[in-house]
Amino acid sequence: MTRIGHIETHFTASNFVRDIVIGMADGLTVPFALAAGLSGAVQNTRLIVVGGMAEIAAGSIAMGLGGYLAARGDAEHYEQERLREEREIIEIPEEEKAEVSRVFEAYGLTRAQSMPIVDALSEHPKSWVDFMMRYELGLEAPDPRRAVTSAATIAGAYVAGGLIPLSPYIILGDATRGLAYSAVVTLAALGIFGYMKGRFAHTGPLRSATQTMVIGGLAAAAAFVLAKLIS
Repeated sequence: MTRIGHIETHFTASNFVRDIVIGMADGLTVPFALAAGLSGAVQNTRLIVVGGMAEIAAGSIAMGLGGYLAARGDAEHYEQERLREEREIIEIPEEEKAEVSRVFEAYGLTRAQSMPIVDALSEHPKSWVDFMMRYELGLEAPDPRRAVTSAATIAGAYVAGGLIPLSPYIILGDATRGLAYSAVVTLAALGIFGYMKGRFAHTGPLRSATQTMVIGGLAAAAAFVLAKLIS
């Protein structure tokens, strides 16, 4: 009888998708709200486009820098915790063994069952520290390129998202028509983006699409009304 191997299909690009979600969500929403707000105050599409482009440039840099600092912070935290674990298995090995045993006991093993595993693991310091990092602290070794990749991904997604609501103003050259077409195009993009996000996150594509469209639409409407009242 021919045996068919089991194939795992777990999704493993969660960090990359998360960065795209962060950048694209803000990139679609903030420039859209800004352009809508400016449309309520001025009719000069050049000013709207220039203001929108300036916001996209500033926003992408700020978001990218935020992603870089967050990833660097995660890497530094991991390194500090690893150094602490390496020091503790030398200074207080019995306490560290007890912590390993408690991890196994949390999975249903008795102390007698876990002790041979604990003793064997303690003979391999690097694997011992790896085990403690993952199962005691819940920390995974970060990708050394994560900070730069995260910054570039978030910034790029922000720019790509921000150009969508501005494109009607660039093409049409009329603020009123630009606002109408921008609303249609951006809400459609938000819906597609929300749907795809829901598919990846397994949280309900239609629900995610609706929430994303409502949030983006409310932000733009609030900016437009506020600009109208001020002007």
